Amino acid sequence: MGSSTDSKANGGVPKTMRALQYSKPEDFAVVEIDVPSIGEEDVLVKIEACGVCGTDLHYHKGEFMAKYPLIPGHEAVGTVVAVGRNVKSIAVGERIAADPMEPCRNCFYCIRGQTLLCENMTGYGGNVPGGFAEYCRYPARHVTAIGDLPALEAVLIEPAACAAHGIERMAPKVGSTVLLFGCGPTGMLLAQLLKLNGTANLTIASKPGPKLDLAKRLNLADSFVAISDTNAKEDVDALLQSSPHGFDIVVEATGAPSVLEQSIFYVRKGGTLVVYGVYDDAAKIAWPPMRIWTYEITILSSFCSTLKFPVVMEYVRTKKLNFRGIVTKTYRIEEWAECLEALEKQQFVKAAIVFD
Repeated sequence: MGSSTDSKANGGVPKTMRALQYSKPEDFAVVEIDVPSIGEEDVLVKIEACGVCGTDLHYHKGEFMAKYPLIPGHEAVGTVVAVGRNVKSIAVGERIAADPMEPCRNCFYCIRGQTLLCENMTGYGGNVPGGFAEYCRYPARHVTAIGDLPALEAVLIEPAACAAHGIERMAPKVGSTVLLFGCGPTGMLLAQLLKLNGTANLTIASKPGPKLDLAKRLNLADSFVAISDTNAKEDVDALLQSSPHGFDIVVEATGAPSVLEQSIFYVRKGGTLVVYGVYDDAAKIAWPPMRIWTYEITILSSFCSTLKFPVVMEYVRTKKLNFRGIVTKTYRIEEWAECLEALEKQQFVKAAIVFD
């Protein structure tokens, strides 16, 4: 770690740490490496937990912004153990959640205020080391105090920030009807924010199983539709019997190209289709241009978020967002292979990597 002239450090920080590290796509191991050094504007965080996300599967395959060697983990929470000499916003001992997306603030898009579209984005857990390690370095301006929020709830702040950006993108009008495909962890957070921001009638359509069961127990929607593997089209077409004109907003949050391709047929005239899921790089779909044209359908996407953590914490502090019970499984970094297999098979609602 940096010398005492570079940082104000908490005693007891070791020189080395355990981390899950990829040397190339699909090739990972638990390694012993140096604890990161920090700069004058940085903090060093002892990681308590880090959420496991479907995006981690893409990093596993070498997709998205993966750069090797790679330490994954972009939904990290922990305790600040050292701060750079210029850091005034956060103190040693505070528990934080870390925003993993750091724009360069100098490129074509950043200087136009479109920081999420940064051409040189730093992604903690993507192209620089992330939270699947005992310690991680973050810029102080990218950490948000979480107080006593339990770690297995706080790991939901990052996906909730992505959902908050999605709400801003789709801008639901008061009284909107919304169809949400998918009720994974992100879908559950989207559902809560949709109901808080203009949606009068929300329908969740998803495969039956633990995720849909939890969404029902949490009362996240006004109605639910279970989509079977054998009669998927018939199950979803039943929606049009109760909503013959379709929906003001249709959100595709499953990441399945086949679902995205069909989603456009449930958007009413003048409505909006939101591409929210994360898809394989090679995925392609086909839409009928005449449908888009004659229905005047707006198609928009929502790509992660940056600097939305304070927004999410306002909902958390006022108890309007419920994170309880969404993380249903925890793993150690030594169990990453087991975790990956369970993630691919969708055997849990949400998992997190935890440390002592």
